[in-house]
Amino acid sequence: MNIYKIIAGISVICLLIAAVRFYQDGIASAGPFLIAFFITLAIAFRGFVLLKGFSYTIIIFAAVTTALYYPQYFIQVNGIKLAILITPLIQLIMFGMGTSMSIKDFAGVIKMPKGVFIGVFSHFLIMPTLGFTLAKLSGFPPEIAAGIILIGCSPNGMASNVISYLAKANLALSITITAVSTMLAPIFTPLLMKFLGGTFIQIDMFKMMWDIIKMVILPIGAGIVFNRYLLKRAKWLETVMPIVSMFGIAFIIVIITAAGRSSLLNIGFMLVLLVLIHNLMGYTLGYWAGRLFKMDERDCRTMAIEVGMQNGGLASGLAKEMGKIATVGLAPAVFGPLMNITGSLLANYWHRKPILKPGNKETAVIT
Repeated sequence: MNIYKIIAGISVICLLIAAVRFYQDGIASAGPFLIAFFITLAIAFRGFVLLKGFSYTIIIFAAVTTALYYPQYFIQVNGIKLAILITPLIQLIMFGMGTSMSIKDFAGVIKMPKGVFIGVFSHFLIMPTLGFTLAKLSGFPPEIAAGIILIGCSPNGMASNVISYLAKANLALSITITAVSTMLAPIFTPLLMKFLGGTFIQIDMFKMMWDIIKMVILPIGAGIVFNRYLLKRAKWLETVMPIVSMFGIAFIIVIITAAGRSSLLNIGFMLVLLVLIHNLMGYTLGYWAGRLFKMDERDCRTMAIEVGMQNGGLASGLAKEMGKIATVGLAPAVFGPLMNITGSLLANYWHRKPILKPGNKETAVIT
């Protein structure tokens, strides 16, 4: 029998034991078995082509569950708060992003100016507006509500490029929109947070600008230079950096989850629901923004993905720099894993759906 099927069976057994322990002794006793369930499920997924892409997200669930049950191990070690690692980890992840970029990624501004402008404009209009609206409706404490706005005001992340490729969207356009929105983040993210998030909490706009520059722009710039002149001598980085980035993001989410455990236990379900609505509405409105400007199907898919997917790592780093990792940082920590799930599902759906030529009565339209 396939080893992955055996591991899948073990994961089912772990889930059943967790359910029994929950029924008999309460949720606290189910913790170790829930963690084991997610870990074995993640391993099992690696053996199935259709599920392989979800393995990392399941690992995130395992990490989050561990942090919720055993937060004391992820807040501080030997008197040192682990939150101090968030900014260096973000810088390392952004450096890795830079090593996969080059000046050519910005060439799309000249080749596809309409698509780039619509994509960047839609991103910084739709997601912040949705975030502000959901924050107002949430009834959450101000700092937690501000986190919803913060994730909405953040630029795109590299995950959107992977999803665009899988969804048969316009990858070149996706890469350029991501690159441009990231470079514009030091201006637009603080301005939007000041204007929208400032109604909930105090925002130091200029400090946020500098935080973004040091966490994103400088590391990405260093990565681009490294890619241009040194990467050929260190090819191993092409393999290592994506793995480092994945573990870095997972560790950041664990730290935030542990720090904000009490808030998550009180409002966790509603926060997940609102963040999911934020993400799905981003896809939907992004797609129809492309349709509004008569873009073709591939570009409309790109608009949906580029609008709906955010740089959760940057938002988490900004929350840490604000000293509000346990409150403002919660929405970004939830958004990341959910975004990966919905993005993978959307990519799988679109990958199977043919892109028909304009004028065909059966032209695919996604709602």
